[in-house]
Amino acid sequence: MTTRNPTLSLTLGLMDSPSELASGLDATGYLPDSGIATAAFLALRMGRPLFLEGEPGTGKTSLALALSSALDVPLIRLQCHEGIDATQALYDWDFPRQLMHLRVLEAAGSVDEASLYTRRFLLARPLLQALEEAPCVLLVDEIDRADDEFEAFLLEVLSENAVSIPEFGVVRAATPPLVVLTSNRTREVHDALKRRCLYHWLEHPSMEREVAILRRRLPDLSERLAEEVAKAVHRLRSLELMKPPGVAESLDWAQALLALGKSTLDAEAAAATLGAVLKYREDAERALRSGLAG
Repeated sequence: MTTRNPTLSLTLGLMDSPSELASGLDATGYLPDSGIATAAFLALRMGRPLFLEGEPGTGKTSLALALSSALDVPLIRLQCHEGIDATQALYDWDFPRQLMHLRVLEAAGSVDEASLYTRRFLLARPLLQALEEAPCVLLVDEIDRADDEFEAFLLEVLSENAVSIPEFGVVRAATPPLVVLTSNRTREVHDALKRRCLYHWLEHPSMEREVAILRRRLPDLSERLAEEVAKAVHRLRSLELMKPPGVAESLDWAQALLALGKSTLDAEAAAATLGAVLKYREDAERALRSGLAG
């Protein structure tokens, strides 16, 4: 009978309920809603990857950072991009050091090719690091930017929590990492990968939660200005912009207003600081046409 590896939550003996996890996340500065806290708790308790999907700026990456801090374990990040392959994600061999080692062996007259493929010459990329450095949080960021072949490879690694390196052997995680995958939904991720995960869609925060985030991250921000920024950002999100502002842009906008000594958000202040919240010329023009006074 196969013995299953313990989940990270059982190994650490932490977080007996979603509310406890929510409190832990809150202590790091991340303000979760009940849905996020429950999804993350279940991923911990069940030992399943957590697949987070949603618009940019909804806090997907921030959740992985907060989980790492709340659990007091390392965060290992794999940033996906077009053309990423197994070598970039898993491991590589340190060829210059191997060559130097080979020359030393040749000079000594005792060439041993097996000694070229030991751990000292193995360069661990994020996936191998996560398997070796247990327990940890593995963030696979923007998986939707990778291709189908990389998805299939990632699914195999996540299913086994192990990888076979031909010249070295099998590396297996003593405690599987908590895996958080994020997607901005620039393309659909295959069902096979989603089935392996617990899924959660992240919306932009409610007005009240966004105000709370602004006040938490910017203690000098008055409640009035936080409410005005949150209301304005929610209005901008309703304009069908190319890039609706996320929480990061809300924070940037509020910080820009504070830097200018503004105590209220009026049309003049909005026009002066619009570049902090909107990052496309077309979006700025649409906002101006809609009327900044509103």
